[in-house]
Amino acid sequence: MAHKSKFIDYIDKALEKSKETALSRLFFTHEGVPYPVTMCTSETFHALGSFEARSDDIVLASYPKCGSNWILHIISELIFADSKKKYEYPEFPILECGDPEKYQRMKQFPSPRILATHLHYDKLPGSIFKNKAKILVIFRNPKDTAVSFFHFHNDVPDIPSYGSWDEFFRQFMRGQVSWGSYFDFAINWNKHLDNENVKFILYEDLKENLAAGIKQMAEFLGLSLTQERIQTISAQSTFPAMRAKAPHTHGALGPFLFRKGEVGDWKNLFNATQNQEMDEKFQECLAGTVLGAKLKYESYCQV
Repeated sequence: MAHKSKFIDYIDKALEKSKETALSRLFFTHEGVPYPVTMCTSETFHALGSFEARSDDIVLASYPKCGSNWILHIISELIFADSKKKYEYPEFPILECGDPEKYQRMKQFPSPRILATHLHYDKLPGSIFKNKAKILVIFRNPKDTAVSFFHFHNDVPDIPSYGSWDEFFRQFMRGQVSWGSYFDFAINWNKHLDNENVKFILYEDLKENLAAGIKQMAEFLGLSLTQERIQTISAQSTFPAMRAKAPHTHGALGPFLFRKGEVGDWKNLFNATQNQEMDEKFQECLAGTVLGAKLKYESYCQV
């Protein structure tokens, strides 16, 4: 999936920086949202406003640990199947990560460009909407997202870890984690799911029927692929297949990015009090909304 020299080099540098960063100093706040100092800078955010999107850019928006690396791979394979050109990542694909000069370099990249982001809809550069780039927004149920986020922090050797799951859960519910609150992100994107250029993808749906999800993505992007080709991409993109390739595609971080990918793993960590707190938060923020229905919370987050 990745252009090894650039993609993995960026990850290695971020991990090296993480070694020297205590958890208490991991975040800086920009426009009310905490971001990791190991990956983002205020200067890059200021430069982001001038980013020039193209009409054929493909934007993949998600909260962290909701499957963005998985979808990046799938979209890369779809582009290759359609154009016969292997997609390369000359820059780390998360739009808001890297140095401020990256947006100037990106002007030279061939189309289509795949732009991943963990930003709220209203914090994206205006040119994305002005030029009508297509946006895939990926969601995963909040309980599995929280557990995956916790394991990412505590399993990766060089990333600042939390003292316990209970400590991480408290911070997650307060939105005091990288890229802020899951629920703030969800509330913000919920307002735009019916936009013509936005396509909603549910992580759990992909786990249930990956080929059907890949077909929907291809149709949304205007790519004509045979059913046979979709099945081939599906077989190459299962979670076990991604995990097996991860050390090559994502370097030292690979095995941790594709840890389990299971639906319902939250049941191994959530206690009854935490379960109730999350259920109440969901009701408060998303009950009765378009996104609330699409997340199938009762199916995936209730015992």
